[in-house]
Amino acid sequence: MEKEHSEEHSDKEKKKYVLEYDREGCIGAAACAAVSKNWVISPEDGKADYLEAEFSEAELEENMEAARSCPVNVIHIKRKDTGEKLI
Repeated sequence: MEKEHSEEHSDKEKKKYVLEYDREGCIGAAACAAVSKNWVISPEDGKADYLEAEFSEAELEENMEAARSCPVNVIHIKRKDTGEKLI
């Protein structure tokens, strides 16, 4: 049982998702940075930048919320293994 729990935990840590971001289309609303620690606002031009392009299941909901919050829809998330677009 202990091994199953360990495998389940490590499975959640695998980088399963990929961010695609159209930085040029960003308007600097900062909604993504307000809901996710994976996003920061550049002091040079006020646009968002992400810290990790690939992330695990444990970080999925937070990154999905960042993508949903973007008023210009420039943040997209795909499954790494299949390329399926989630948002």
